Amino acid sequence: MTASNKEFEFLGVNHLALVCKDMAKTVEFYRDVLGMPLTKTIDLPGGRGQHFFFDIGNGDSLAFFWFPNAPKAVPGISAPAALPTKGSFVSAHGSMNHIAINVRAEKFDEYYQRLVAKGVEVTPILNHDNSPTQSSAELNDDVYVRSVYFFDPDGVCLEFAAWTRALDERDITHDPVQADGTKREGMIMGRTPVPAE
Repeated sequence: MTASNKEFEFLGVNHLALVCKDMAKTVEFYRDVLGMPLTKTIDLPGGRGQHFFFDIGNGDSLAFFWFPNAPKAVPGISAPAALPTKGSFVSAHGSMNHIAINVRAEKFDEYYQRLVAKGVEVTPILNHDNSPTQSSAELNDDVYVRSVYFFDPDGVCLEFAAWTRALDERDITHDPVQADGTKREGMIMGRTPVPAE
């Protein structure tokens, strides 16, 4: 399925900007543990902090601010309190729940083992499928993405995600839920698709 934007020509994510407690530990984790090249460093004027950029692939960046007087993290509100399968993965409205980093499917198991070897606490591999539990312990024909989740030193939840097949019409099968918990019936399901140009 090829989707197109008729309003703007977007080229992907330029960068995501997060806030860290310790820029040195952030560099050690993202550059030295995950291997992301450091591409830009900025000391903000007037002693207001720092802003560092890491290459996350495809010309995209993951950026971090360090602010000298930033409030402390609030797990369970501003970010998940636990990794999937290890506790509550809920975070507040307007928060960033996690960052999924795209990896090649054929490298997924190798990368999982590499994280473990580096001492990173990881979840079990989740093979996301359309079963009632939405995950399988084994890779099967219904799996559309494989995931492993872990935290960075500041509690930012990261995911290595590997698509196992192209997404298509069968992957759009739910109407969205409104703030009151009811579904907006017919908003997606039953709507006549707009043909691609």
